[in-house]
Amino acid sequence: MILPSTYLFSILLLVLGMICSGLWASTFKAAGGKWRFELYYFDFSLGVIFAALLAAFTLGSLGWDGFSFIDDIRNAGKRQEVYGFLAGCLINLGNLMMLAGISLTGIAIAFPIALGMAIVVSGIWSLILTPGSATLLLLGAGAFCLVATTAVACMAFKANVINQLAALIQQGKTKSTKKNFSAKGLALAIAGGVLMGSNTPLLDLARDSDIGLGPYGLIGVVAIGVVLSTFVYNLFFMNLPVQGKVLDFGEYFKGNIKAHYMGILGGMLWVSAILARVVVAKADPIAQVPAAISFALSEGGILVGTLSGLLLWKEFSDADSKVKGLLTSMLVLLVVGVALVTVAPIYNVK
Repeated sequence: MILPSTYLFSILLLVLGMICSGLWASTFKAAGGKWRFELYYFDFSLGVIFAALLAAFTLGSLGWDGFSFIDDIRNAGKRQEVYGFLAGCLINLGNLMMLAGISLTGIAIAFPIALGMAIVVSGIWSLILTPGSATLLLLGAGAFCLVATTAVACMAFKANVINQLAALIQQGKTKSTKKNFSAKGLALAIAGGVLMGSNTPLLDLARDSDIGLGPYGLIGVVAIGVVLSTFVYNLFFMNLPVQGKVLDFGEYFKGNIKAHYMGILGGMLWVSAILARVVVAKADPIAQVPAAISFALSEGGILVGTLSGLLLWKEFSDADSKVKGLLTSMLVLLVVGVALVTVAPIYNVK
């Protein structure tokens, strides 16, 4: 299999992964406002398995070492493969819930909430599994900032909704602001982040020991978990929708080519982001990137995604100064939180 052989190549892969991680959700917005997230996600899962298998049977099956994707799967223990499959199922549910949150609140709100919570939960798991691996003070401060990011994002969203409804009252289109605000999208984003962060021990177990899955094998097994679980989760969301009417599966075939293409592209970007991270982690010793830099670049996708919602899709372009001030505070807390979690292992005092 092909792995990074130079430090520069590893850095470039991480930067590419960061961009893919931050932009995949934009493909949902690009698919069109009337295209429900449940329908988008069927194409997303197809993009995930396509990209994973394409990488496995090309990059994962070439190279001078003669160790291919198939060899990786054969060498891995059955238990490790089950852990990888379960990891795919768990992260998929979290991802789908985050996307549901995006459909209700927008990328600029749901993205930092979900992924910020994922970092907090993942950090807690890391401390449980490897005690003393990071400075508790810095990690706690980072977690506090990320939780504060969630709180400020919720405040910004609520304030903006109330402002919009107040404007409608002035126009005579509604009579009250109280019954129209729903925290459902915020709750879905938070729950999705908790699930994604809880994925950490399963991924560690899937890669553990001499019979653990390699990077391409791991991505392949995770992708299978994503595809198979999508049909289970999506049927639930389609029959108990978070917004709108109950969906029939036949609606999927009424989508235009652009909507289907964007879903497939989103899945491919998502897999590329994860693949970049796990491949760099297994790079040759000369190409190894310090854990802090790898983490910072990988999690930088949160900022890329949040900015895409604010700048590319202009989700809060008509917000007042108070809401924009809250959004600015959210971005600052997000950057500081990720930075503190990043440096916590570096300044660890044992």
